[in-house]
Amino acid sequence: MPRFTAHWRQSSLSQRLCGRKNMLYTPLQIAHPVNLDPMSMFNAVTELRLPEKVTVYDSTLRDGEQMPGVRFDTEQKIAIARKLDEIGVHQIEAGFPAVSQSESESVRAVTSLGLDADILCLARTMDGDIDAAARCDVDLVLLFIATSELHLRYKLRSTREQVLEKAVRATEYAKAHGLKVSMSTEDSTRSDLGFMLEIYRQCEAAGAVRIGMTDTLGCASPEGVSHLVKGIRAGTSAPISAHLHNDFGLAVANSIAALSSGAEAVATTVGGIGERAGNVSLEQLVMALRNLYNRDIGISMEGLTELGELVFGFAGIKMPLNQPWIGPNAFSHESGIHVAAVLNCPMTYECVSPETVGNRRRLVLGKHSGTAIVLNRLAERGVSASQEQICDIVREIKRMGERQGRVSDEEFWSIVDKTLSKNRDAHGCQE
Repeated sequence: MPRFTAHWRQSSLSQRLCGRKNMLYTPLQIAHPVNLDPMSMFNAVTELRLPEKVTVYDSTLRDGEQMPGVRFDTEQKIAIARKLDEIGVHQIEAGFPAVSQSESESVRAVTSLGLDADILCLARTMDGDIDAAARCDVDLVLLFIATSELHLRYKLRSTREQVLEKAVRATEYAKAHGLKVSMSTEDSTRSDLGFMLEIYRQCEAAGAVRIGMTDTLGCASPEGVSHLVKGIRAGTSAPISAHLHNDFGLAVANSIAALSSGAEAVATTVGGIGERAGNVSLEQLVMALRNLYNRDIGISMEGLTELGELVFGFAGIKMPLNQPWIGPNAFSHESGIHVAAVLNCPMTYECVSPETVGNRRRLVLGKHSGTAIVLNRLAERGVSASQEQICDIVREIKRMGERQGRVSDEEFWSIVDKTLSKNRDAHGCQE
């Protein structure tokens, strides 16, 4: 059933976002169809075939921690894992046990929490790595081996035959030690498809329950990812996962392409943190699937901002102001034109309400401010002012904004206090 219609409808969402009935046109007021849905009506033009069940396996505790300079201690990993589980993330990649003893202990601490989410860990195709994973009692081990000619020649110094043998043997070894196995090819988007299919097929036969493709360098386009996943799907039968990086800013788009082409699981990190330019952002993927493709994957949107603040705080990095959905500026407005419209109907400049993701709206004072925000702030405190005084307040806000950027609430009320005792010409005041 299409989410969007091309004819007028007084939707409850429109009503809720605007908050007043007289902000909605009625059929008597207009002679042509309109769309008051907050999302684009053109999203319905093409309907993607997404899998019946989309699995998110979040790698904040592993790939996210591989962001240079970031580390999480065990207690922080436990807190993040609990929050991921609380909002409904399906699978949590808790770490890479072979890295160190403390890493192994952290993974075991997460597996012992009894969370609803499946707990995963990463391992190379080495007996020692697999043994470490087995000691952690994880639900699934993510085995990986490089398959591109670049990696074979300059990293592994191995032939294709050697890599194939190693992948199959590791799958058999892990299964023999009681582990469920996912086998991923590293650097898939720069690897030969035929070679990868041989690895996938033989690892499936050896007991792998999932196979994974990776865009390790984030260098594939959505069309390229789609082509590759379709090729893997045509030649294999196990569920496919996609681990995608964001070097060209296309990780979320590539994840949608992967899911619509046959993949069933996608790796994410909170805020997209991770190596180099990062990974698929958990919150962006959840919001895109729910709001652009009408697919609820069972992850609560309301907890996304709190989760993001928790992770960025533990990571010791400042969340970008313009971080989609969860950043401080995601629902901030300064422009006088925008603020005036938002005060009448937030849907004019917000396609999703901030409360949906646990964020909040911020009406910011600065050089672009107009009279609407001043009137709103004064009305909140029951303060009266003449038109001339309001114009003086706006001019002073603009001057201060040009000098320093944002104008704080304290500075605003200082301007108001100084201005209310004066009466100046209203020349130059604009909405």
